Amino acid sequence: MDFSQLRKGEIAAAIGGVLLAIAVFIPAYSPSDNPNATIAGGKVDASIWDANNITRVMLLLAAITPIFLLYIVIRGHELSWPRGELTAVIGLTAVTLVFWHGVIQRPGEPAGQIGLAPGWFLAFVAALAIAIGGAIRASASERRRKPPGVL
Repeated sequence: MDFSQLRKGEIAAAIGGVLLAIAVFIPAYSPSDNPNATIAGGKVDASIWDANNITRVMLLLAAITPIFLLYIVIRGHELSWPRGELTAVIGLTAVTLVFWHGVIQRPGEPAGQIGLAPGWFLAFVAALAIAIGGAIRASASERRRKPPGVL
């Protein structure tokens, strides 16, 4: 195990992963004063865990991805793709999911009466940190070039 191989990208992605796991359980949606505004069947603030059935699992899986990147880097495993590339892709997927459920299609009824709470902003920033950290690590490793005509 060689901890000297860790760089800023992996550390930023790992911090983003921990923050994303925490943000899933912090209130992310807040109903307005409208008596008809409800989230997950109630008039109280709701977290991503309470309001989104499938997205919550996907975000938790995205949160553990940077931990695998740390493990791969520390152990020095050889991969057929640049280290951090998969973490960046999963981070971008998490950013898209959080953005979708916060800006485009908010949970609750009526959707226009649902506001965003600190948990959503933390989840968005954490997912961005995962994507950027993975991209930084992927750009630091060089791809092996193949001769012309080889797939």
